[in-house]
Amino acid sequence: MSGCSTTLRFSGQLNSDLRKLGVNMVPFPRLHFFTCGYAPLVASSLQAYQALNVPQLVQQGFSPHNNMAAIDPRTGKYLTVAAIFRGCISSEEVESEMHKIQTKSTGGFVEWIPQNVLTSLCDVPPPKVKLSATFIGNTTSIQELFKRTHSQFGAMFRRKAFLHWYTNEGMDEMEFTEAESNLLDLVAEYEQYEAAGIDDDEVYEGEYVEEPYDEQGEFAQEY
Repeated sequence: MSGCSTTLRFSGQLNSDLRKLGVNMVPFPRLHFFTCGYAPLVASSLQAYQALNVPQLVQQGFSPHNNMAAIDPRTGKYLTVAAIFRGCISSEEVESEMHKIQTKSTGGFVEWIPQNVLTSLCDVPPPKVKLSATFIGNTTSIQELFKRTHSQFGAMFRRKAFLHWYTNEGMDEMEFTEAESNLLDLVAEYEQYEAAGIDDDEVYEGEYVEEPYDEQGEFAQEY
């Protein structure tokens, strides 16, 4: 949270706010679950031996070892990414490195969202570090976490383990079943958009489809 609110608290070359972050990071209302990463992620005693620069920050930020969620981003695709850099950094160098990571790992980003990387720059470095970066990703690999949670939930719910603690407070078993169904629908939606291509003609849920009309404005039917 400290990294996300950096540009709100300090001045910088490219400032951002939480509203802009939400607008750029959430392409669909249900797909709003983020992962975050931080670089450099090293012990304070080893920071003196780290020669930090922008390429290293970008490489570490996209590394699974610097990810704060128990997932591997390489198994899915990024829908959107936000990178917030702190320190004396050139905006041109940042844009160049972010473009390189997109070009190098084309399979790691969905192709149907152009310019899906948001960057922010803050001139004030964090304490005891000259450069740092916070990465926020909306990736389809978050479904790994949901599938793992569903598997653990299903093993206990089939045996009604711990269920009495919730039913005694007024909850109904159907609420758990509905929550399980919603989770499976969410996983299916992530899988759907991960497999989608830029030339796909498939109509997705909630998408408007124009009905065919003739020249008089009446609905055209085929006979």
